[in-house]
Amino acid sequence: MSLLITFEGPEGGGKTTQIGLLQQALLAAGHSVLVTREPGGTAIGNAIRALLLDATHTAMSPRAEALLFNAARAQLVDEVLQPALDAKQVVLCDRFADSTLAYQGYGRNLALTDLAQLIAFATKGVRPHLTIFLDITPEEGLRRKSQSAGAEWNRMEAEQLAFHQRVRRGFLSLAAQEPARWLIVDAGQPIALVHEAIRTRVLQALQHEAAR
Repeated sequence: MSLLITFEGPEGGGKTTQIGLLQQALLAAGHSVLVTREPGGTAIGNAIRALLLDATHTAMSPRAEALLFNAARAQLVDEVLQPALDAKQVVLCDRFADSTLAYQGYGRNLALTDLAQLIAFATKGVRPHLTIFLDITPEEGLRRKSQSAGAEWNRMEAEQLAFHQRVRRGFLSLAAQEPARWLIVDAGQPIALVHEAIRTRVLQALQHEAAR
């Protein structure tokens, strides 16, 4: 069955770890699973990712940033997401459209209505069935990131703490507007507990989709 599950959250929340654990659990249960990310997931998207995250591009305007993220998103939808959903796969995506609203909207103070129109054009109506928000304070998340082996600070991570605080508040606001789609998990818990909360909710979503 087709299901798009997106993972969101501040830096250092453990998205990569939890996506890997969920992928293993779903594969063990016999599901066909595709894992991808934003920005990236395609050759074109990866080239745009390099531009977006390059710490030397300090002159990039918020509008240019939003357009680049959505250019990568449009390519991912056309080349990867829509074909995978058409093939009845479970798709796990590290970030998606909600990141634009949180980072460029709440973080950069761009108009949410303008961003929503841009997202609608880029996604052609593709929306997550479930969004998992790994919640952690920006202070703790950035501390974790700085202590991880081989950590490199990209352009987004290098932003001031106040920016990351606005982003987190943005995510929480988005989740409050669509509680049925979002699962908020305390990312400060042990990895196994975070995974179990995610796995339980995903199994519920799969059962709901199968019953439709």
